[in-house]
Amino acid sequence: MGGMSGPYVIRGSVSLPEAELQWRFSRSSGPGGQHVNTSDSQVELRFDLARTEALPEVWKERALAKLAARLVGGVVVVRASEHRSQWRNRETAAVRLASLLAEASAPPPRPRRATKIPRGINERRLRQKKQRAETKRGRTGKDWG
Repeated sequence: MGGMSGPYVIRGSVSLPEAELQWRFSRSSGPGGQHVNTSDSQVELRFDLARTEALPEVWKERALAKLAARLVGGVVVVRASEHRSQWRNRETAAVRLASLLAEASAPPPRPRRATKIPRGINERRLRQKKQRAETKRGRTGKDWG
């Protein structure tokens, strides 16, 4: 198999810096057949978020704030062990890290602007409410035999 499938894009022209990724491999838990105790298929990918130069400063600050609970000394760690092949786990881990960073460095959503509800809509709602109340009031069974 070839190398990794291209640079993992975080957003726009920014992608994961290959040089700053630290890989560690270990044996996965779970089933694996005859191959199980010989292959290091679990992948641990570390990325030093605090020291990286690859992300724009603003993104970096946002990501550090949002991922504060996940970071150990400014380093974000992603594990993957669902596939039996190390290569596929590497792919999974890298994609996961890229999407994690994309989400964490995204700009905050625009604040919602309050709008005025048109009077007609409100009146219609109240009319329907009254009608429903009438219908339900007519259901009380006091004059039933």
